[in-house]
Amino acid sequence: MALLEIENIDVFYGDVQAIFDVSLSIEEGQTLAVIGANGAGKSTLLKSIAGLCTPATGEIRFNGERINDVPPHRRVPLGIALTPEGRRIFPSLTLEENLLVGAHTKRSGYWNLSTLYETFPLLADRKSRLGTNASGGEQQAAAIARALMSNPRILLLDEVSLGLAPVVVEQIYAALPAIVEQGTTVLVVEQDVNQAMKVSDRVQCLLDGRTVLEGKPSELSRERIASAFFGI
Repeated sequence: MALLEIENIDVFYGDVQAIFDVSLSIEEGQTLAVIGANGAGKSTLLKSIAGLCTPATGEIRFNGERINDVPPHRRVPLGIALTPEGRRIFPSLTLEENLLVGAHTKRSGYWNLSTLYETFPLLADRKSRLGTNASGGEQQAAAIARALMSNPRILLLDEVSLGLAPVVVEQIYAALPAIVEQGTTVLVVEQDVNQAMKVSDRVQCLLDGRTVLEGKPSELSRERIASAFFGI
């Protein structure tokens, strides 16, 4: 049984439809990368899983249970954690205090301050820095670590590389294998196709709110991905 199943969902913002009949499935321990250009519907898909958007039709199931009507604050204790686009770090809190906010559900598991500082060494060196004074890379690492503090079964990552220098992106993505090794399932939304292909077991490409390509990275040529990504 898949850990997360999405079946034929349509999602609207008012009268504007953002997602059209999208389905996906992720087994426990897998990494799925959802790629696509700006406006493809990637972030809306993650918001729907996290409970911030409600599908008009279709079904979202987590661990076999339908969660369409479960509010966001009840999805976190189930084991669903979102690292949002833009990081959303609390600027008046230190980086360590931001991490502690993520532990409020008190779910048991591997992740705590000690294990996260091992995984993200740059946070250990800067844990007393205020969020407002942290660099983009430090904020992104803190946002991911804050989500992991809830010891989720599935980690939703929205645009990890957005606005970051390539060397910082490499550092952030270098932590993903350690996260997956601890049993966390990962769904990463990304415009950086190269990074997405390197870390994922499967790739799904959205274009204008629709799935236009999916498969294992080894099965998808660069030409097919480019055609799907840009709608050529």
